[in-house]
Amino acid sequence: MDELVKSLPSPTLPGLHLPCLDAHKGWLFKWTNYLKGYQRRWFVLSNGLLSYYRTQAEMAHTCRGTIPLATAHIGVGDACHLVLTSGGRSYHLKATSEAECQRWVSALQQAKANATVLMHHSDDSGDEAPIPHEERALTQGVLKTLASKLDDLSTCNELIGKHGAALQRSLSELEELRASNDNTDKVKAVNERATLFRITSNAMLNACRDFLDVAESHSRRWQKALHYEREQRHHLEETIEQLAKQHNSLERAWRENPSSYAGRRPQEGDVSDDNEEAEFFDAMEDSTAFITVTAASDIQHKQLTSQVSAFTFTESLFVCFKDTSTNHMQLRRTRRTRIPDKPNYSLNLWSIMKNCIGKDLSRIPMPVNFNEPLSMLQRLTEDLEYSELLDRAARCDSSLEQMCLVAAFSVSSYSTTVHRTAKPFNPLLGETYELDRLEEYGYRSISEQISHHPPAAAHHVTSQRGWTLWQHITIDSKFRGKYISVMPLGNIHLQFHSSGNHYVWSKVTSTVHNIIVGKLWIDQSGDIDIVNTTTKDTCRLKFSPYSYFSREVPRKVTGVVEDREGTAHYILSGTWDDKMESAKIVESSHGGGGSEGKQKTVYQTLQPKLLWKKYPLPENAENMHFFSSLALTLNEPEEGVAPTDSRLRPDQRLMEEGLWDEANIQKQRLEERQRQERKKREAQANQALEDGEFMDCQIFLKNYMCSTGQDIEGYQPLWFDRKTDENTGDATYFYKGGYWEAKERQNWSQCPRIF
Repeated sequence: MDELVKSLPSPTLPGLHLPCLDAHKGWLFKWTNYLKGYQRRWFVLSNGLLSYYRTQAEMAHTCRGTIPLATAHIGVGDACHLVLTSGGRSYHLKATSEAECQRWVSALQQAKANATVLMHHSDDSGDEAPIPHEERALTQGVLKTLASKLDDLSTCNELIGKHGAALQRSLSELEELRASNDNTDKVKAVNERATLFRITSNAMLNACRDFLDVAESHSRRWQKALHYEREQRHHLEETIEQLAKQHNSLERAWRENPSSYAGRRPQEGDVSDDNEEAEFFDAMEDSTAFITVTAASDIQHKQLTSQVSAFTFTESLFVCFKDTSTNHMQLRRTRRTRIPDKPNYSLNLWSIMKNCIGKDLSRIPMPVNFNEPLSMLQRLTEDLEYSELLDRAARCDSSLEQMCLVAAFSVSSYSTTVHRTAKPFNPLLGETYELDRLEEYGYRSISEQISHHPPAAAHHVTSQRGWTLWQHITIDSKFRGKYISVMPLGNIHLQFHSSGNHYVWSKVTSTVHNIIVGKLWIDQSGDIDIVNTTTKDTCRLKFSPYSYFSREVPRKVTGVVEDREGTAHYILSGTWDDKMESAKIVESSHGGGGSEGKQKTVYQTLQPKLLWKKYPLPENAENMHFFSSLALTLNEPEEGVAPTDSRLRPDQRLMEEGLWDEANIQKQRLEERQRQERKKREAQANQALEDGEFMDCQIFLKNYMCSTGQDIEGYQPLWFDRKTDENTGDATYFYKGGYWEAKERQNWSQCPRIF
């Protein structure tokens, strides 16, 4: 029996034979851009892919690009030139000699032929597969089938073992009963056969188990390779997109002043390679023109810098979360995450606005169909969506770094408007809105409508995390036929408690396009000048208007942070609907004249750091007026608010609930009531003049407009006083206190009945 067992074939798997693609390596010169021309790169041809690196050492960690040869066109030019075309992009390569060029051509053509065969037989690495999801499903299906077959074999093995043991017991009993030698030999032979059958079954089972293990290990390796190749492709696509943008900027800069680049030569080594990925920004029209170039450094320094930046950003977010969650985790209320879907009501906007060209929109009665269920006071409060930027700024020791975060905060307030073309409700005179987020974010906000014509609001925010913000904004809006312009007038003030730094800036113009024909879309344009009145640091942000014919990134924002001497320290760049980054300037130089005789300044910077990134919109936001997570909670009912709070406005509440017809009725009622109240105040003011209470009309107007903060209607704000700002010299409204104390006592007797 031992001889029979030894004669059994061992359970081995047949190997998987694939065509072997020999690797080919060497130096080639690759065309980069017009400034540096051809640059030396290390190319590696393997498995149908041509990859290139800056140095041989980079092969261990960083690939600069990969060209799939299966779908590439290989062209041969003159003077040792090669041209590879893949995916709509051409790669211009140059060898050191004609013999070297011919060797590369032969290797590339052979690799292309092998890769094409592999692609047709679906035996490639997975990156070039036309339907990777189907291949993955097929692999998983095969594995499941094998596992099922193995279970069947296991069941059979158990049965064989069970019946084999019974057979052996029966044969043993038979052997004891029969004394004949011939019968004994036959029984032994049958027993050996039964044992051999069980051993053979076990060998077959082991072979199947080994096959399944090998198949699973290969599947994991294939999936890992597939995931890696997809990441490489995604990285390559991002790199190509970035290089295309840089190429456009470089070409434009060269056309404006080719003489300044005529004598420039590409440098060897890492410095030249790093400059290949430099970022160039257009000159700002109304400020000193500039171009930024990323500073040279080795790859390890770049990676360390990005890791430290990411860690610092994550750590600051963790600190913000920790501050608010340590003692109040169980006390926080759950905020709502959705509102009723917007009804699909159709209404012709042009039929209403065709007679309003050139007029002030605040004086035009509009149905709620063109509104969103938030008031202008709530939209002002929505600027606090990214208040954590100010929390981080309050912890900054450097006023220049603090300026970068303040600038990012000023841009972030527009990110929620990119899809919000609807008009907020005009607040009634005396309407208020509070937002208490002490538990979650450490701040609370109060705003009040202080004037109806023109519409004006005062806003005050106090944070326990070291800052106070206040603003007095007057809205001026005009309808120009094809578009609507909304121009906020007034300044925003921000002061940090520990340093005393006081920042002042204003808002840019918002424009809603395609009023007559087409889909409505919104754009932000203009400049924001941020001034630190304490240190005299400045930052000018330029919001580039969108143009169909421009090659610039849509919604682009650029800026420069300068100290009191006018020395630039940081370059800011990004878009107002996505993110903002800052790059520290390490060197600056003056170039030649710009497009209009303006002087360009070239800034060399370190790698940019992320200042702010927009949060993703909630699920189903397109059916909820494109509200952000904070906007969804702004009109959520709360107990204990003032009777003048926007949450209690009936037409706005009905619109949010989808009852637009009822909302229009309530809106007309409130507007008519407000007109009657205005007439009463005007009558009282005229009666005061006739009674001689004020002997001089100019004194009367001065007292109403300047001293008491009242408008011509004679309205006195309840929670704000009008004073002269010491920093700007302008008259503005300051919070005089008392609101939160009145809320604590629930004493609202001084509040008017406006709803």
